[in-house]
Amino acid sequence: MAGALETFTVRGAAGFPAATLLAPIGSSSVCALSGNRKSVRLPVIRGLKIQAAYTGRSFGSFGPSPRPGRRGARIVCEAQDTAVEVASVTDATWQSLVLESVSPVLVEFWAPWCGPCRMIHPIIDELAKQYTGKLKCYKVNTDESPSIATRYGIRSIPTVMIFKDGDKKDTVIGAVPKSTLTTSIEKFL
Repeated sequence: MAGALETFTVRGAAGFPAATLLAPIGSSSVCALSGNRKSVRLPVIRGLKIQAAYTGRSFGSFGPSPRPGRRGARIVCEAQDTAVEVASVTDATWQSLVLESVSPVLVEFWAPWCGPCRMIHPIIDELAKQYTGKLKCYKVNTDESPSIATRYGIRSIPTVMIFKDGDKKDTVIGAVPKSTLTTSIEKFL
């Protein structure tokens, strides 16, 4: 989910240094903004939304705008959700996603009410991002899929298991540091 971080209005396009301000980090595609009398072409940048706007009144003002009726443009910088989402596995998808996977698989067994599980979630997200393409990461909610937890003898959560070629290779129990999980993963890559 993206949220607005910064908004500013370009009142007059003349003198707006588009090439020096935005070109080094932009892509080759461009978007035109209209100013009072001149156009400025700005590169489209990931995380930047450029909108032409009639700035007669801003959303945050309660009184009339000091310069009503001016044309300009709004540039809205939005945060990008760059986290790799760790997908959930259920009884129905366990066989195809975990046991039949060609690459190694890390599975986190967790439950929504578990405090230590919430502590380890960001670590699992980081590992999923770090090992993209080398390791698949999934999570199993033990409340929703108790048969998987029973099959693998899960008695406490969080428990992280590593599978390779359909076989359980390693188990780490508890909220452990990232280095502990990384050591376990590196053995099977």
